[in-house]
Parts: sequence; structure tokens; C-alpha cells
Amino acid sequence: MLKIIIGLLLCLQLLFSTDVAMEIVKNTGYKPSITVSLASDVTMQSPFANDLKKLLEKDLEVSGHFDVKNIQINSNFNSTPNYYTLKQQGVDLLAVITTEQSVFEGFILKLKLYDSNMNSLAVDKSFNSVKDERYPFLAHKVAIEINKYVNAPSIDWMERFVIFSRYTSPKESQIVIADYTLTFQKTIVQRGLNIFPKWADEKQENFYYTTYNFGLPTLMKVNIFTAKSEKITQSDGMLVCSDVSRDGKKLLVTMAPNSQPDIYEYNTLSKQFSRITTFGGIDVNGHYLEDEKSIVFVSDRLGNPNIFSKTIGQRGANRLVYHGKNNNSANAYKNFVIYTSREDNNEFGKNNFNIYLVSTQSNYIKKLTTSGMNQFPKFSRDGESLIFIKSENNKSYLGIIRLNHDKSFLFPLDKGNIQAIDW
Repeated sequence: MLKIIIGLLLCLQLLFSTDVAMEIVKNTGYKPSITVSLASDVTMQSPFANDLKKLLEKDLEVSGHFDVKNIQINSNFNSTPNYYTLKQQGVDLLAVITTEQSVFEGFILKLKLYDSNMNSLAVDKSFNSVKDERYPFLAHKVAIEINKYVNAPSIDWMERFVIFSRYTSPKESQIVIADYTLTFQKTIVQRGLNIFPKWADEKQENFYYTTYNFGLPTLMKVNIFTAKSEKITQSDGMLVCSDVSRDGKKLLVTMAPNSQPDIYEYNTLSKQFSRITTFGGIDVNGHYLEDEKSIVFVSDRLGNPNIFSKTIGQRGANRLVYHGKNNNSANAYKNFVIYTSREDNNEFGKNNFNIYLVSTQSNYIKKLTTSGMNQFPKFSRDGESLIFIKSENNKSYLGIIRLNHDKSFLFPLDKGNIQAIDW
């Protein structure tokens, strides 16, 4: 039972800074300057118009591909701006936006992007929102469109849902979907203890999570559009789905059916489990590595939580990290691994965890954060960005690290505390 409790605490602990770098993506070089303007000749703007402008500016900043200038430019939506004046102000691109009510539910966001170097209208496009509350995704779509125009590396991840579990009171937590800035939020599972959400597919139509509402820890699968739910399995002690294969056909699950936390692989077609780790201690938090024939995971086989790799179906495990005495969370992208490491000298002192990046093919190591409680680092699907949770003064923040742009950003959660996160 003690091993189960310690293993669960490790999972619950899975677990900002400007000192970030990685060799996955090349630097883009020159960053065009851009100004966002809300059309001045529209009298019936959506109540979200000003928020959309601010969100779009933030998206362009987070992308790392633009020099966002806060210059007041009064622009009529259907009038060509003075390109000479733009050049004098050092503005390469002018994004003029406006909104109008849709004939159906929701509204329309219109974009006109002017290129002062080409003296021309570069993009003229409209974006629809079926529901008013989803307006943040319109800003993200516009940012993606502008990013495509300058041929910068993709920022399509901005359009994806973030899913997280939020503690609301003792033994009560919700599963919430949101945009990456946490401006849009929608609760999709509530009542009882619901934790560790994990997307089940690339399209983000289904997700897995663990609930304690049926006596034993139970792994559930839910469709976010139909609300159809399915029980996958139950287990004594603990039960967490930590990763899903790219094709969605296999899961990595931590279970303790025999009072020992181990990592299992679940085949969604045959509905069979196969045990991957057999060490007589704590093995948790498995993630697929490289070609999905091996995994990275957390184990106490050296006396303290540390990061190991293992080929599925073979005996033995390889130690990946030789730094820190409490490395209790890991995530992988191809041959890169990120992990959290406790950096306090006093075991009972303030909990400070920082995030590190290592390569499985070299001695490369990089510290990505410098202070504070930084938890649950996850790679984006293209490996260019990280998402993580920062806890500070009893408040939760969603953090974004742009690995090749030396930039980090924090977005506060309005209420409750984030327990786990995925995107």
C-alpha cells in the first residue's frame, strides 16, 4: 500500500523563464514588424472586438515570428492605408480587423493584411465563430493565417484545445477544455474526483481520464461532442493513462493491480494489457520514445525518482538523467526528453521544480526554467513548444515555452488549481 501511495504522489507531482533553446527548429532570422488595428469606420463592432485585437497581438508575440508594434493607426476597413506613412513608422505589415454579426449564431471576424513593402493587400479573409464564447479561436486562426503569409514555421498548435483537470474543492475536480490562453473554457466533466485527462486522438474528439466515482480508480474514455462515455478498465491503488500512440491504438497506463505500480500497454483493438515494467518498486508515468518501440518513464530503482528508458519487450532499463535527486516527471518528442527536477537542498523546504531538456543520443542537457514550481511539461506535436503548469502563491498558470525563440509566457487560471494538463 505504501508503494501505491508513493507512486500516486509521484504521478500527482508530475510535475518560465527566458533561458530556453533547442536545436529542433531553425531560427527564422528577420522578424517583420506588424501592427494590429481595429477598423475605425465600423459602429457595430462585436462586444469581443477589443479582446480579439489584444488576443491577436498576444498570439503574434507568442509565435516569436513578429515584432509587434503598439502603434495607433486609424484605418477604415475598406480603405487602402498610406503605405508611405507605414514605412515611415517602421511597419512592415498592417492587420486591420473588424467584426459583424452572423446571420446564424455567432459572428464573423474579417481580416485585411497590408504589406507596406509590396504596397499591396496581402490577405483578405473572413473567419466564422459558431458560438460567441469561442471567439479566442478566431484570433488564433487569424494569427495562423498571418504567420503563413510570411512563410514562418507553423503555429497551428494555437488552434488546438488544451485539456486539464482543475481542483475545485477537496475530493472534487473537473475536466475542462480551453484554448491555450485559458480565455475560452468549457467544463465537460464534473462532480467527484476526475484527474489526469489525456487526448485519445489527433483530432481531439475523445479523451481519457481517471475517475474515483466508482469505488475503484476507473479509466474512462469520453467524446467531447456527443458526451458518450465508456469504461476502459478499473484497478486497485492507482490508474493513469500517461500516453497514447500516434495512431491512437495503444495506451501507456500506470496500474498497481498487485500493490506495485508498473507500466502497461493497452491495445484498444484487442482490449488486452501487456506488462512493460516488472521492477519490484515504483515505475510510473510512461511516455513513448522515438519510434514508439521504447518508452521513457519515472522509477525509484536507484532509491530516488529518476528518468529511465526501456525497449518494450526487452529486459533491463537505461538511466537517462544523472542530475538531481528527485526527477519525477518526463515527456518525450522523438529523441528529446524533458523532465522536472527538484532543486531544494532541504527535503522539507519550499518545493522548487525546474524543467530540463536532454537528448537520448548525446550528452546534451539544457535547463529551461530557473525558479518556482514548474510541473507537467509536455511537448507540442511538432516539438517546437512546451506547455507546463506553474504554481505560485496558491495560483495556477499555464506556461508556454517557445523552444527556439528564447521566450516564455504565462496565462493565469481564473479559479481553482490545475492538477494535470494535455494538448
